[in-house]
This record gives sequence, structure tokens and C-alpha cells, in this order.
Amino acid sequence: MNSRARYLILPVLLILSACLSTPASSTAVASTATHTPVPVTFTPSITPSPTATMTPKEALQPFTIDGLRKHKFQSGKIIIRETLLETEVFTRYLIEYPSDGLTITGILQIPKTGEAPFPVIVMNHGFFSRYIYNSGDGTDRAAEFLNRRGYLTVSSDYRSWANAETGVSLFYSGLAIDVINLMNALPSIPEADTERIGMWGHSMGGGTTLKVLVVDDRVKAAVLYSTVSGDFEEVIGRWGPGCLGDVFEGEATFGCNSSDILPLDLPDDLIEAYFKGTTDPVILKAVSPIYHLKNVTAPVQINYGTEDGKTSAGTPPEWSKKLYDAFLEAGREAQLIGVEGEEHSFKYDQWFYLMERSAQLFDKYVK
Repeated sequence: MNSRARYLILPVLLILSACLSTPASSTAVASTATHTPVPVTFTPSITPSPTATMTPKEALQPFTIDGLRKHKFQSGKIIIRETLLETEVFTRYLIEYPSDGLTITGILQIPKTGEAPFPVIVMNHGFFSRYIYNSGDGTDRAAEFLNRRGYLTVSSDYRSWANAETGVSLFYSGLAIDVINLMNALPSIPEADTERIGMWGHSMGGGTTLKVLVVDDRVKAAVLYSTVSGDFEEVIGRWGPGCLGDVFEGEATFGCNSSDILPLDLPDDLIEAYFKGTTDPVILKAVSPIYHLKNVTAPVQINYGTEDGKTSAGTPPEWSKKLYDAFLEAGREAQLIGVEGEEHSFKYDQWFYLMERSAQLFDKYVK
């Protein structure tokens, strides 16, 4: 049996459903966990491919933080596909843009009041099952709040969600690339002030934001909300490694973590390197933002609920606390806010307080 066939039968462990968000209604509703954690009880036995020519470190170098900092990003123009909604506050557009050869979809919301060009907040959504996700899910309500404060908001669906094309993404690398290429495409929107960019991310979107912050220095301020860990040893320890094959089939398979995307046509040596890397402390540090925070130039606000992490869909408060300590150790500006009694998605008044804190940070450093 070759290595590719061996991976296809691995019981990959758990879908990363950490990031279900509040719906776009006037009242926030807490996410409901739909998956049960499965403990990591095995180490995959991997037979080296006879055609493998690279070590795991060499194969994974492009997906490390250092590799991403050297990455040659390929972007272009944002194209408006259609107008989705027009209100007295904003106009919402479905957009597409190129990202390293893929066509990625997303949402653009331009405020109705104020004077263009507007400061920009890039909104990074958390994990949603691809079976139910629609463009803008997880960020639309927060985007409207910021539109009212005079910010243009834009969000990527990321590769493989909604109508975006699918491509490889190891350790969130593809998600970060898609967000950076979205920023690269912003000059094609006349209403966007590309010198004033902030970033907001929930759960998996918080992890994506962290990855962007250690790679790209254009972000002036960032808000992390119930973020996943900045240490992939903890992320994989909780939800398992990625699932080899079609992402929709992976989501339908019990115990599959489909946040990482490993298409079947990847080279054997890269597949082997990925699964070895998920248990290799050296490689895990190379791909984890928490060990590269000296690259961050933006002040960061970290928000978490004290009751988060009690279901498989949540993120433990300890992750936010550890990240805050790491920012301080790196000598970077950070603020930690724990909200008593809140879970993964804040409800009612606490959601509005979260957004008010977010707006105040952006008003200070972005606007």
C-alpha cells in the first residue's frame, strides 16, 4: 500500500467547528456545538514514499511563518459580482478577487455616511461547515456596526468556502494568503483608504488574523475575539490534524478536521511531511504565530468569554491568556479582556460592548 492510500484510511480526528458565530440578527445567539471531542490516541504510521526527495522541514518551509514572509503573493483587482443589499447605512456587494491563482469570493460593505476614501476593517470569519456557509456569515453583523462608525468593511470567504475555489492550506497558511491578497487588491476599490487598515477576527478568523499579523505589517490595529490558539500544537491537540481529500467529504466524516485543506493531488512527500509535522515540536513552532510575535507591529485587543471552551466548538480561555502573555514577553502592545459568563459567541449587551471596544481601538489607531 503506498503512502497516499495509507493516509486515506487514517482516522483523522476532529472537525474544527470552533468558530460558529452569531447570526446577522438584532440579537446575538450563542453557537451550539454539534461535535464531540475525540481524544488523540494514536500516531500515524507513515511509510516514506519511494519518490520523496525532500525532508519534512524542506517540504513544509513554504507553509512556515518565515516561508510566508518570503512568499510571492499573487493578487489583482476586486470585481463586484452583484449588489446584495442596500440600506441607509451601507451597500453590500458580493465580490471576487484573485489569490495565488484561485478565485476567492467575499463581501464588501461601503458605508453611506462619511467621506471617501474610508478607513478599512478586514473581517475574518470563524469556522462554519461548508455545507451551510454563505458569504458574509460570521462577520456581517459586526461589519454593519463598523459601517455605522464610518468604516468600509471587507471579508474573504477564504479558499473552499462559499463560491471560492479550493486550494491547499496547511496550518491556516492558505487562509492567511487569501486575506493578504485581499488587502493587496484593495487599491481597486476607490472608496477604500489602503493606508488605514484594521483587522477583526473571530475564532478560526482570530487564528488567521494572527498569522497575517506576523507576516504583513500593514495592519494598524487588530481585534481577536474568542480566538483559536496561536500555537498549533494546541490546535491539533484539541481537534486533530487535517483531513486528506475532498473537504466536503471530510466534513461528512466523523472526526475530520477540515480547516486545513489537503487535496489528493498533493505530492507524496508534502503529505508525509504534513502529518509528521503535526507531531514535530520544531515544525509546529515554525508554523505557529505565537512564537513569532516580534514581527507584529499593530496593537492587539484579545477578547474571550470565561465560559468558552467547555464544548468541542469552543476555544479555552487559557489560549487567550497564553497569547496575551506571549505578546507581553515579545514586547508588543496587547490588551486582554475576559468577559464573565460569556461563551464562544457573546450575547446581547456583551456583544455590543465587544463591538464598542473594537470600534474604540480602531478609532484610535486606524481612523
